[in-house]
Amino acid sequence: MYKGTVGSAGIAIGKAYLYSKPELVIDENVIPENMVSMEIDKLKHAFEVTHNQIKEIRDKASDKLSEDDAKIFEAHLMILDDPAFIEEILNIIKKESISASNAVKKVTDSYINIFLQMENEYMKERVADIKDIGNRILENILNIKSDSMNNFSSNTIIVAHDLTPSDTASLSTSMICGFVTDVGGETSHMAIVARSLEIPAVLGVGNITGKVRDGDVIILDAVEGNVIVDPTEDQLEFYRSKKEKFDKMKQELKKLKDLPAITKDGRQIEVSANIGTPEEINKVIEYGGEGVGLFRTEFLYMNRDKLPNEEEQFLAYKSIAEKLCGKPVIIRTLDIGGDKKLPYLELPEEMNPFLGWRAIRISLSRHDIFKTQLRAILRASAFGNVLMMYPMISDISELREANKVLEEAKLELKKEGTLYNEKMKVGIMVEIPSAALTADIISKEVDFFSIGTNDLCQYTLAVDRMNERVSKLYKPFHPAILRLIKKVIESSNAYGKFTGICGEIASDPMMIIILVGLGLDELSMNPASIPMAKKVIRSITYERARKIAEHAIELSTAEEIVEYLNKILEKRNESRD
Repeated sequence: MYKGTVGSAGIAIGKAYLYSKPELVIDENVIPENMVSMEIDKLKHAFEVTHNQIKEIRDKASDKLSEDDAKIFEAHLMILDDPAFIEEILNIIKKESISASNAVKKVTDSYINIFLQMENEYMKERVADIKDIGNRILENILNIKSDSMNNFSSNTIIVAHDLTPSDTASLSTSMICGFVTDVGGETSHMAIVARSLEIPAVLGVGNITGKVRDGDVIILDAVEGNVIVDPTEDQLEFYRSKKEKFDKMKQELKKLKDLPAITKDGRQIEVSANIGTPEEINKVIEYGGEGVGLFRTEFLYMNRDKLPNEEEQFLAYKSIAEKLCGKPVIIRTLDIGGDKKLPYLELPEEMNPFLGWRAIRISLSRHDIFKTQLRAILRASAFGNVLMMYPMISDISELREANKVLEEAKLELKKEGTLYNEKMKVGIMVEIPSAALTADIISKEVDFFSIGTNDLCQYTLAVDRMNERVSKLYKPFHPAILRLIKKVIESSNAYGKFTGICGEIASDPMMIIILVGLGLDELSMNPASIPMAKKVIRSITYERARKIAEHAIELSTAEEIVEYLNKILEKRNESRD
């Protein structure tokens, strides 16, 4: 059995098809001066051919993928159409007298290295886009044709080192039941496309291509992230049954997506979505989201060479507010620093960036950046149910300072005669233990709390969850975490404010029971997790959840709490059977 990351959930049983890209042999020699113009012509022709190919792939993909996912190829076209990209390659051909293929490789490799050095996982995953475009240009310069990915029979599981977005979108998906790759993660375009096609995928398995042969029977457990090669009859029987149950559950969940998340005894919980771009709004609607609990605004600032202006931001926020038709959208102000850096904003090298100059700390020291964003959010509030929250608040003085800048922005807009919602609700993310412990103080001056459990766990337990040596100490079910969450909810309730959670644990079925029992008002998660969350909420009474939470929070360790919750879930499942 081999372990990887779930890119797209599901169970698949099929035969392996080993896919590999053709080897690209690059001439790295210096070329005679009289051949430079010939190489330039080759490059321009390759760009034109590549552009046409990607447009064709985009058009085909629009038949199979959602409108948003097909926009992957719009991003590819934007890179190709960027004058700076081709200009950089042309300059290298001229200055260094090298072949077009060598120049393309040098430039794309330099871009790839820049992206790989970024600590943000989402930006690292964009390396696949650069590789995809670069390799396609090289293939067209070298007149190399990729093997067709449609020469296989039904129930085929594609096994590859990596699959580019254009590889995946070009597939005859009726014959494919799964994907397995050596590399890749859940935020890669490969994962996005697989989820859009609803085909199970396990990514980042390591050297799986070296362990599988064409025609091998494979079981793909893209629920647990396991890959089994040459399974036994017992394993086949077990996973056929598991697949049948998973597929049945998937169909049942689809029926729940438009139903409200109400407990059996009538307590309603708002189930919302976390998103990072306006295009994801369609997914929120598709999965029955009751709003957006966290809109990360960093996408507007990344992958560009200057700060976004007020109008750009306003249009992005306005589009989300309008599409949600009155449903709430909580916009988080800029959260950069730590693992998110901007090439055009000089952030200092710090010994510990996660405890350094980041998030609200940057905003409060750069009022020019902060106020521009606040004005854009305020303007968007006139077009829908917009709320706003500040990230990484550690005490009430930071909240007050941020609100002063907000009042300045409001005053400016009022003088200009620009419309905005004067009663727009303003809250904070609770990510730091000091904010959780003083929630009773902060509650007096905010409209709501949104608990960011990813960072709250990291700061409370002093654990970097990305560090393999200590990641096992990262325990969302730790009694300290549950007690901090309880403290925030109780403080919020005392002042009639609402509390949500936008961390990863919001979609964990066991944690949902505890959170409902603690009196939480809202859960925000990946859009695809919304139907399952609704199912859990609709299957229990608030009174029962409250008793479970009370008992769990008195236990001594995270392990004891998880064991207790597992027993409860097992009993519920047995009673259904």
